[in-house]
Amino acid sequence: QVQLVESGGGLVQVGRSLRLSCAASGLIFSVNPMGWYRQAPGKQRELVATISSGGSTNYADSVKDRFTISRDNAKNTVYLQMNSLKPEDTAVYYCKALGRGGWVQGTQVTVSS
Repeated sequence: QVQLVESGGGLVQVGRSLRLSCAASGLIFSVNPMGWYRQAPGKQRELVATISSGGSTNYADSVKDRFTISRDNAKNTVYLQMNSLKPEDTAVYYCKALGRGGWVQGTQVTVSS
C-alpha cells in the first residue's frame, strides 16, 4: 500500500518561498513518476507539476518559472520548491504517485497579501 507523507505547507507572504516535501513508501519509488496537484477553495483540483522516473519535468503554465519539482530517490522523497508565491497559489497541495490510486490529506499553502 502506497503511503505519502507531506510536509512544508504554511502561511507565507506574497513573493516569498516555500518548499513542500513528500516522503513515499510502499512502492518502488525510483521507477514511479510523481506529481503535485492543488485545489483552491471552490475550484477543481489541478495538476501543478510532474516528474518522471528519469527526472523529466512538466509544469502548469501558471507556475512555470516559479515552481520546481525534484526528487531524491535515495530518500524516496519528492519536493516542490515554490518561489515568488502569489495569492492565487493559495490551495491545498497534494502529492501523488502517478498511476496509483487514492489521495492523501494534502498540505495547506496560504499566501497572504
